[in-house]
Amino acid sequence: MVQFDTDVMGSPSSLPYDPDQDAAEKRDIRKKYRALEKRTGEQLRPQDIRAAELVEQVIEADELFQKVKNPTEATLDSTVLRNVSSISAQKARAMKLGSAAFDLDDFVSKLAIFMGGRHELADDASELDDIGDSVMDWEKVGRRALAKSRRVPVMEFMLGPLSVEQKKRATVKRARLEKSNEEERRPQEIKEEDIQRSENETTKNVIKVKEILEESGAVNLFRFVVNPNDFAQSVENIFYLSFLIRDGLCALEIDEKGEPIIFLCESPSAQDRADGVMCHQIVMEFDMATWRRAIEVFEITESMIPQRPPARTRLGDKWYG
Repeated sequence: MVQFDTDVMGSPSSLPYDPDQDAAEKRDIRKKYRALEKRTGEQLRPQDIRAAELVEQVIEADELFQKVKNPTEATLDSTVLRNVSSISAQKARAMKLGSAAFDLDDFVSKLAIFMGGRHELADDASELDDIGDSVMDWEKVGRRALAKSRRVPVMEFMLGPLSVEQKKRATVKRARLEKSNEEERRPQEIKEEDIQRSENETTKNVIKVKEILEESGAVNLFRFVVNPNDFAQSVENIFYLSFLIRDGLCALEIDEKGEPIIFLCESPSAQDRADGVMCHQIVMEFDMATWRRAIEVFEITESMIPQRPPARTRLGDKWYG
């Protein structure tokens, strides 16, 4: 049967977590913990505090922890222990054995002698550097270390100060990057006459659309612009027609059947605009599904606007269709 020490565990009625702990008691615990934290702050230098004082602070923290029943106070306790551990580690690193500090070179030399690498300490510095000439008995130091450790011996590689070959830095010659003039290409130059030619082409097509509308008279919008054989040219026809509507030379109305009808009209004069006559424009959505639906509904078999040859635009020394 397991027995517990009541002095350590406290009374059976005590709880490790008590949210209803007395507020005054919690404030007192926090006040004492903050005082400890200030005495063991991270900015404190190891030489400013003695080891006995660190032990007293740990004992005081243990006594306070017996009253801790909430996470806030437990966090303060962990902060104090962390500070004490940090200062203790710094003091351990600065600890001196005997009258002098720990000499790493002396330890390595004595370890090499113990393993049979050198039987005597040489006075010549060149003989001290010649460690790898004789075979060292690593099993000897291994058996001595096993007596002080319970760790299971395993196969490992050791790379330490006893036998290290200095790595020579390889010089890498980098080939100089030379640019070939043959791979250099100049961007294509677009001249002003190329842009002017494209604008003239648009103007000619707008005039052509106006002439066809003038001959046909009032007509259904889709029957006029839809080319049943070419969706792209149907979009272009709507584009050219939009210039006529923008300038007030073409009007669009919905007849009694609900069909969109377009026809030529006189552009409003300055006096008409002063009297309140206004031109209205709309944004029309025309995709391929609408194009197919218009062909089916209005039974369009032939385009009223003649098929135009594919446009070819010259940019620099090349032509684009």
